[in-house]
Amino acid sequence: MKMKIRLLLLSLFFSVSLMGKSYNYFSNLPESCNPEKVGYLLSSHFIKDGKHMLHMGKWISYPETFVWEGALEYAYLTHHKQLLDSLEHRFIILLVKEKNLLPPMYHVDMNMFGSLPLLLYQITGKTDYLTIGIKYAETQWTVPATATSEQREFSRRGYSWQSRLWIDDMYMITILQVEAFKATKNPVYMDRAAKEMSYYLEHLQCSNGLFYHASDVPYYWGRGNGWVAAGMVELLKILPFKNKYRDKIMSGYKKMMKSLRFFRNAGGLWNQLIDRNDCWTETSGSAMFTYSMITGVKKGWLNPRIYGPVARKAWITMVSFLNSNGDVRNVCAGTNKKNDLQYYYDRPQCTGDYHGQAPYLWCVNALLDR
Repeated sequence: MKMKIRLLLLSLFFSVSLMGKSYNYFSNLPESCNPEKVGYLLSSHFIKDGKHMLHMGKWISYPETFVWEGALEYAYLTHHKQLLDSLEHRFIILLVKEKNLLPPMYHVDMNMFGSLPLLLYQITGKTDYLTIGIKYAETQWTVPATATSEQREFSRRGYSWQSRLWIDDMYMITILQVEAFKATKNPVYMDRAAKEMSYYLEHLQCSNGLFYHASDVPYYWGRGNGWVAAGMVELLKILPFKNKYRDKIMSGYKKMMKSLRFFRNAGGLWNQLIDRNDCWTETSGSAMFTYSMITGVKKGWLNPRIYGPVARKAWITMVSFLNSNGDVRNVCAGTNKKNDLQYYYDRPQCTGDYHGQAPYLWCVNALLDR
């Protein structure tokens, strides 16, 4: 009996030690890769630059929204009041002087804007932000009179009428409903996101764990898959163990992470087309995958000895694509779906595009989060 107890205690000791060591993969980083310094460079650049990235030239876009949120979370985690105040002030200007830039609530790529005021509410406690954000979250499930028969059918089955079965949606829909849940603690929002994610996983995940850009576009586009990975992570962070969709989502997440580990390029990042060795290194998707792995290791979802070194190398390589101004290089331009392989090879490679700035901040915050 005593021997069994000793063996049990030893097993527990080594298990705890292993969990503790998972964090060591993200310590003692090169000075240039210090997440607090990288985060400040990115966040302060967003404020100083002051530019808007508009959707269709009219409204605040989802890439700008996500950079804003990443900078807000960074300021909150580092207790940087001046930066936090500047980011909130920028939002106040939007509400007062730039109301025409507020996205309308009729498309998945615009409704996700509501996640920004919901995050601001969680940080500041100001109910005006909650009111704005919840309206975006509710209209994502409220069918308008102009809805198509397909959209009405999605709604009838309990999904968002904005569903399209594009992999991008697996983040856009998720993040808004997740932030609504975090702001209100109303499980309706969490359950919506979980059911939606489960449906998308069932219909879009391939046998190798990756995702085609859309059911009619059979290519593993990097950032599209990045949206999926990050969306699953945001949802898994809030889903209780008893939630009926959690196991399915966790299984889909682990299957994807396992596949991604084998598709890295020589630098430890991922290509514009994940499974094409002759394609170019793309940083926004790589950052999303890195964020998903950092979080998985720190949360205990992934084996730290396997994924810790992968995430560490990816982060260090990622920083080499960041210039002294705080602009990320090798970012794929905004990309619609197209059943044309060459189209993905030929997409413009941008520097400083918000599609890349945002997931770099997600990685920063994941590394800083205790």
